[in-house]
Amino acid sequence: MPGALRIAAALTVAFSATAFAQDIQKGETSFNNKCLTCHAIGVDAGNKIGPPLNGLNGRKAGAAANFNYSAAMKNSAIVWNEVTFREFIADPKAKTPGTKMLITGIKSDQEISDLWAYVKQFNADGNVKK
Repeated sequence: MPGALRIAAALTVAFSATAFAQDIQKGETSFNNKCLTCHAIGVDAGNKIGPPLNGLNGRKAGAAANFNYSAAMKNSAIVWNEVTFREFIADPKAKTPGTKMLITGIKSDQEISDLWAYVKQFNADGNVKK
């Protein structure tokens, strides 16, 4: 039975990965429509209402330089990766009560996947990873 459980888990992971294939261009559109008002990304990104999102993958929440984060974000144990991003962006106030994040959340799993594909491609210096 343990072998069967491993196979079921592997199939679940494989299905999840293919069910939400990531589209960087759609992610850029989502970013421009929903995130750009508050966040910058890219070589010349700086603070806006929210911090720049360069180098987000692997960065501790509340750690971007020279940004005035909420205590909730600074004190969170979040390290950004696809899982934590997915949980947060679906419902920021539930994931981090007290956050200053204004968006109520993105509910589409596909849109979140596309958005993550777009955001994770930027290094800390704002260049696209090669």
